[in-house]
Amino acid sequence: MRFYSNINKLCVKLVFCLYAEDSGLFGKKNIFHDYLKDFQPHQVRNALMDLFRILDTPESNRSPYETESLLDFPYVNGSLFSDAVEIPQFSEEAIQLILQDACNFDWSEISPTIFGAIFESTLNPETRRHGGMHYTSIENIHKLIDPLFLDAFKNEYKEAMTLKTGKARMKALKQLQESMASKTFFDPAAGSGNFLTESYLSLRRLENDILRETITDAAGTGVLGFDEKEFNPIKVSIQQFYGIEINDFAVSVAKTAIWIAEAQMFKETEAIIHKEMDFLPLHTNANIHEGNSLQMDWEMVIPAEQISYIIGNPPFVGSKYASESQKKDMDKVFNVYSKKYRKLDYVSSWYIKSAELIQKNDGIQCAFVSTNSITQGEQVALLWNILYAMDVEIIFAHRTFKWSSESTDGAAVHCVIIGFSGKQNNINKVLYADGLSSYADKISPYLVAGFNGVVTSISKPLFGQKPMVAPNKPCDYNHLKIEPDEFLEFKEKCPQSLKWIKRMVGATEFINNKERYCLWLVGCSPNELKQMPMVLKRVKACQEARLAANTAESKKLALTPTLFREQLNPEQYLIIPGVSSEKRRYIPIGFLDKETIPVMGTLIIPNADLVDFGIVTSNVHMAWMRAFAGRLEMRYRYSKDVVYNTFPWPKLQEQHRVAIENTAKQILAARKLYPNSTLAELYDEVTMPIELREAHRDNNRAVMRAYGFDLKMTEEECVAELMKLYQVLIEKK
Repeated sequence: MRFYSNINKLCVKLVFCLYAEDSGLFGKKNIFHDYLKDFQPHQVRNALMDLFRILDTPESNRSPYETESLLDFPYVNGSLFSDAVEIPQFSEEAIQLILQDACNFDWSEISPTIFGAIFESTLNPETRRHGGMHYTSIENIHKLIDPLFLDAFKNEYKEAMTLKTGKARMKALKQLQESMASKTFFDPAAGSGNFLTESYLSLRRLENDILRETITDAAGTGVLGFDEKEFNPIKVSIQQFYGIEINDFAVSVAKTAIWIAEAQMFKETEAIIHKEMDFLPLHTNANIHEGNSLQMDWEMVIPAEQISYIIGNPPFVGSKYASESQKKDMDKVFNVYSKKYRKLDYVSSWYIKSAELIQKNDGIQCAFVSTNSITQGEQVALLWNILYAMDVEIIFAHRTFKWSSESTDGAAVHCVIIGFSGKQNNINKVLYADGLSSYADKISPYLVAGFNGVVTSISKPLFGQKPMVAPNKPCDYNHLKIEPDEFLEFKEKCPQSLKWIKRMVGATEFINNKERYCLWLVGCSPNELKQMPMVLKRVKACQEARLAANTAESKKLALTPTLFREQLNPEQYLIIPGVSSEKRRYIPIGFLDKETIPVMGTLIIPNADLVDFGIVTSNVHMAWMRAFAGRLEMRYRYSKDVVYNTFPWPKLQEQHRVAIENTAKQILAARKLYPNSTLAELYDEVTMPIELREAHRDNNRAVMRAYGFDLKMTEEECVAELMKLYQVLIEKK
């Protein structure tokens, strides 16, 4: 590990030298290349050690006996070369790689944010996955920083430029420059510094726009004169930017990236003011600190009262994939707030620590790129009940989008961006989705406009609807299940067993009409079982497998090897797939009877009727589901405790009951018109038959009338009205 750490640090120093040579920071053209080319491979190690020492030594402190080739290099400062690094011996091939490939590349125009991708590419995929290390593209960085602060600064600039008098315009622009220079930016999961670097670049570009309009000489009569030797019009500084990062190499990359960004903006400013300014030695230091952000006191890096914005993309680690050390991190953050936090994604810890600082300084505004699962299902209430108690609210958000990075191995992660702060009821909130934006007075943690609050998981229905239950869990180790080819064998060789075989469906079988069977031996006598050798063989194998599993539950189930763990076999029931494609307008739901056994991957409502079917398959229930269900990737993950049990069931008058019964029948009748089509085909938005679509529309209208809803309301308005019903009931309880 130490060897790789030193190699990483060496690479950072070499990249800075290559950039400084091409950008002119080192003064002479090709100075770094010409210095190295005179050494043999076995001498390069010592040559680099000498060079790094010189770069870290002020000219006034250098020995006059140093070689001229070393003394030609300027003093860098900024601690970049003060950090000791072990340098290995170089091969001829490595030297040529530096002198020919690296030195022949023009580093002067390189994007500093590309260092994030370079850093990521040095890590193996397992290290990236374990640490949740993903480095964000420029486009996605701007999805966060633009609405958080940059758009406001740009709008202020545009407004200043519309002022008619030069004096008023000059005053407004200088006030804007001072305002930008007064802000501080803190990334507590800084990675390779992409967020901080791009934020700095964006502010400096805007500052350069301001300088084009405001730079005058001492008399205020023209372009800056060369006699003003000490004049430096730049006010935005990298010292406004702070970060914490756990990876030492990433810290080095981040510091180097922001220094290079500073140098590039320095050159742009020189072109504006028509004057050269000395960039080296570095007079500023990047405030990027190495450490575990969740174990540190953030105020040791920057006090809460000095923070303007907290930004970044904390690690993308799902709750099920957290390491032991990451769980301990969450223990430290959450212990005083909740005991159920282990169900939360790792990123939620950064929300809590940010909210703690907001309580000390309600002017702080925050935004994080996050795994979208924190806006779905059970996680929402677990996190936001805490945040609401800390007086935090969402000020803008980007709904789920596919994350992309600058690396070649872009991770397939679905993300959201959430901007939040202390309560700011006087501002319009903005919700972004599919390239469009809309204003809202409130944004919920589910990223649905129109309401605050959360839906809390509950084991029983709140509004008196019939109970929904989980189906059978076979726990048979595939010995009681029967595949289609095996069913034919039973039919041929053991026909007496057919009375004990039933069709079995999970979500895949139900939606795609796939055949699968199981042995359903409830009520089968020992005598009859022994007359079916093929069945008895399966039962024995099931018992042996349960014993071999050697858990308390499996050993108990081994006492009843003929049975599934549950024996749910209702006369009639509604079946709902647990996971369904997000591309469907409606989750395919249907009736089954006692001849079909429901198993894992589904949920059922025993003894359901047509009204139950009509309500659950309606657009009203689907809107509630889309708002509050979890996701598997982007697919809907239906939950009885979060979606069904919390759903505000309508209080039906007889006329509404009759109407819904009729429209439910229409849906079932429309399906029967296409007996050879699966539910997957019938509910595909491209291939959905018009008869089925119209039947659903009629059913939607019938259900909405039962609620007293306006038939023209949007889905978000529908969810907001349902949420009011939910909150009224919760407050009564």
